Amino acid sequence: MRGRFNSRVQPENLTAMQHWAFKKPPIVRLPPRSNAEVLLVKGAQLGTIAVGLVAVVFALDSGQFVLAPVLMAIVIGLMFSPVASWLERRGANSAVAAAIVVLLFLLILALGMLALAAPLTTWLDLAPQVWAQLQFHMAQFREPMNVLRDLREELRTISGSDNVTVSVEEGTAVESMAVLAPAIIGQVLLFLASLYFFVATRNRSRNAILRLCTTRRIRWRVAHIFRDVEQSVSRYLLSITVINVGLGVAVGAAMFAIGMPSAALWGALAAILNFVVYLGPAVMAVVLFAVGLTQYDTLSGSLLPPLVYLGVNLIEAQFVTPQVIGKTMLMNPFVVILAIAFWIWLWGPIGGFIAIPMLLVFYAIAANIVPGMDWHETASADALANRATHAKPRSTLDGPR
Repeated sequence: MRGRFNSRVQPENLTAMQHWAFKKPPIVRLPPRSNAEVLLVKGAQLGTIAVGLVAVVFALDSGQFVLAPVLMAIVIGLMFSPVASWLERRGANSAVAAAIVVLLFLLILALGMLALAAPLTTWLDLAPQVWAQLQFHMAQFREPMNVLRDLREELRTISGSDNVTVSVEEGTAVESMAVLAPAIIGQVLLFLASLYFFVATRNRSRNAILRLCTTRRIRWRVAHIFRDVEQSVSRYLLSITVINVGLGVAVGAAMFAIGMPSAALWGALAAILNFVVYLGPAVMAVVLFAVGLTQYDTLSGSLLPPLVYLGVNLIEAQFVTPQVIGKTMLMNPFVVILAIAFWIWLWGPIGGFIAIPMLLVFYAIAANIVPGMDWHETASADALANRATHAKPRSTLDGPR
């Protein structure tokens, strides 16, 4: 009876088939890869990534008509998401909160256009006079330009292209507006619809994406990506908006103090252009220089408005913005320039506005995928040493197991 309940199988009681079934498979040791094979594998991976990036850029360029207003709506929706959350905490439905956000955005836009309409129309009428003054003051550079023109004519004679003529037929302004109006109206409607539905369904969309995550750790990281994207983009845009409004007031007061006409217009234009960092202030300085040509008789006097503006902008960029936004939001200037250049090349003015928010989205994703890396400003040696001294055995960014 004891042997009947013995669970262990003795080797002598096994048949040949059972011995074959219990036999362990042989261990196959593959030879180590050579350096050439490793390089080929890495090269194939990098090539796949490069092809994917080119495909993404091509898709963004091809889908500009649809993707540009949608991404613009998402950025504006992230900016106004704290307002929608505040309304929802007060008992408002998500649909009602989204409608209020859209109406608030349209109200701000209408007030800005109404305030700028009259002085902007006046200066557009003065554009020929500004151009004439610019030509008059730049007459001292006429001699170098004549030398360049003569050189161009000599090169054209040598190449034998004297008889080459180029004719360009352009449609009238009415025809151009008739063609562009439906496209512009369609993009505006798409933007407003995307803004409304993004704000109204942002919580449900986040929950639906989180339910698709297979493990708890992935769900934890995706939830932190959503949180960091919303916080960083809304904080940046709201802070920059407040800073730019203050900059516009300061520029308007400075232009009024030096006797520039339509000071409020230049303050508002400075606030709008400051959303495109680096390039916006440069364009504003050029505009003020052109306007200064109509107000001052000398070329040196025309430099006063742009110099005053650049002084105010320097105070804002070096002292006000770091104090309001904080050093944790500061980004590498070279990366910022590349992002702005890429998005302006891709989508024009809309790309210039969404360049920094999209860069913040990338930072938020990268910081959660590769935790512990400083994706913003390069940390100093003391900060890195302090971080290493106080490092914990297990980082809290690893999430729950």
